[in-house]
Parts: sequence; C-alpha cells; structure tokens
Amino acid sequence: ISRVSHPPPPPRHYLVLQELIQTARAISATGKGILAADESTGTIGKRFKQIDVENNQDNRRAYREMLFRTEGLNQYISGVILFEETLYDKAADGETQLVDLLKDQGIIPGIKVDMGVQPLYGTNGETVTQGITKLAERCTKYYQQGARFAKWRAVLHIKDSVGATPSQLSIDQNASTLARYAAICQACGLVPIVEPEVLMDGEHTLEHSAMITERVLAAVFKNLSDHHILLEGCLLKPNMVRSGSDCPVQATPEETALATVRVLQHTVPVALPGITFLSGGMSEEEASVTLDAMNKIDTIKPWSLTFSYGRALQQSCLKAWKGQPENVPAAQEELMKRAKANSEAQQGIYGGGVAGAASEASTFQKNYSY
Repeated sequence: ISRVSHPPPPPRHYLVLQELIQTARAISATGKGILAADESTGTIGKRFKQIDVENNQDNRRAYREMLFRTEGLNQYISGVILFEETLYDKAADGETQLVDLLKDQGIIPGIKVDMGVQPLYGTNGETVTQGITKLAERCTKYYQQGARFAKWRAVLHIKDSVGATPSQLSIDQNASTLARYAAICQACGLVPIVEPEVLMDGEHTLEHSAMITERVLAAVFKNLSDHHILLEGCLLKPNMVRSGSDCPVQATPEETALATVRVLQHTVPVALPGITFLSGGMSEEEASVTLDAMNKIDTIKPWSLTFSYGRALQQSCLKAWKGQPENVPAAQEELMKRAKANSEAQQGIYGGGVAGAASEASTFQKNYSY
C-alpha cells in the first residue's frame, strides 16, 4: 500500500511571522489609518469634563460603543487602539464584547501596553516609559482576547535650543525600551507600534525639531536592529516635525510635511510597511491638511504615510455626543466626516475644509500624557 506523503506543517514561528506581516500591511492599507481610543481612565475623564459627562464605567463604555458601532467606519479605519478596560468590556446588551464590534467590521483591535512615563532621575525633567515587567504575560492574554497589535509611547523633551535635550541618556533609555517592548510583542504575536514622541512644547524652530527627531529616530531603528525586530511586522508612530508650540515663526503645513518626509527618508528603512502619525495636539483640520501635504510631495516614500489619531479624530465627535443617546447619530456622522477626510489625506487627495463641531479647535496640552 502506497502512502501519500504530505509536507510537514510550517513551524509556529513561521506562522507568527506571517501573521505579523499580514497585520502590519492591513493596518497600512491605502486610504486607511488608526483610531486611537486608548485614553486612560484619567484622560478620558478630562475629555468628559469638557462636555459635562461623568467619568464612570457606563459612560466610558457608552462612548466607545458609539464609536465602534459607527456604520461604514471600516471604509477608512483599519485598526483601533484600545485601553485595557475596553478590550475586556461588553456592550450595553451585556453579551457582545466591544472588541467583537470591531472584528465584525473587519477592523483590527490593538492595545496600549505601556504603563506611562516616570522620571528619568539625574536629568532635567526627562522621562522613561514603564511597563516591561510581565509584559509578555499581558501580551499573551491580549492576543487571546483578540488584540493583534500593540502600542508603546516614549516621550522626549526639547528644553533648549543648543541640542542638550533630549539628553543622550534619555534617547538611549527610551530607544532601548521601545525595542525591548517590540521584541516581546512580536514573540507574543502582536505587531508593535513604536511611538517615540518628541513633544512640540517649547520655542524651538522647525529646523531644530528636524535635527532632534532625526537623532531620536536613528537611535530607535539602531535599537530595533540590535533586538532583531522584524520590521515588516512593525509600525512607527512618530511626531510630525513641527515648530515648537511657542516658536514665534510657525511652519506652514507644507513646510512641516517636507521637513517630516525628509527626516523619515534619512532614518526609516524601506522594510517598514507603515508610518502612522500622531496628531500631537493639532486641530482636526490641521492634522488632516498636513498629512495630505505629505502625501502630495513628489518624492520617494516607500512606506504608507497614514494616521493614528486620537484627539484629531474624536474632538468634534465628542462635542456632538455630549453623553446623550439621542446624539449618537450626529456624533457618528462627525466621526465619519473626519475619518473620511484623513482617508483622503492618506492618499493625497484631501481638498480641505471639512467642518466639524470642533474641527478648528486646537487639542494641544503641554507635557501631554494619556
């Protein structure tokens, strides 16, 4: 009796790598980006306070359920970053997992895994991000709950005009921690979003911001290489290269776009599929216009340049919602308007001028944390 021999199944390690690459590519798909809905309990409380809504679990669930039930959101949003509470939370019916509302639309759930910043002692008020301890255990559980990517935010400060800050110690510590986080995530099946945010706080010029951002990104990718990170299964969430918030001369969106793309060309390997920008306190409209300007530049851009916006996607939506069930359709309409605007910006075809309940309002907060 002859037996048909079948090739052995691929090892699990290969399947994990394959899934990481597929997930990173799906998040970076043309015309799509990320909704960052990972505000901590304290941060969402600040947002709710602006619209006179009590910060309790029911209201947090109602708000996020409203976001995730928005019909057609998957046309423009490929992934949503969640806070841990939301990943395990259930909808108002007491049965449906909120994460399943996203999966039913083909939107990929993600999870914020860092534990916030702590002082980096011996420096001028600089910080390093905590959360490495038992991260592998948490990532394993998050994967089982449906998460397929993660996010870790490092914060770097410009406090002078001579290049002394961020200090080399701060750059080294944050770049190393980001790489360790990324390695743990990939081992657990999660695509790591690496977020080294150079804050816009300060009087620094656009040129100085470019110099510092380039120095930071170069250190980050050196550390990712040292930790053997699969770049094809990884994403970057950087700040745009911008004038400091108190700089007398503010760069135009076109100047910001050109400076940002140039820094990325100097530092980011072509293997990385996507760069998902944070909005960094820009208004909804400014964030869309600047992203559009980047994608209009006629130059070599081997990565998807897209968005991972929180405040710049939710500001008008939140103002329209006001915690009232009868306002849900209006709030969802605001979300869809901004999501569509950013989808067009990702493709370099946004014409500008999409008005919303708070589309022109700045979302900037000094020394922002969430």
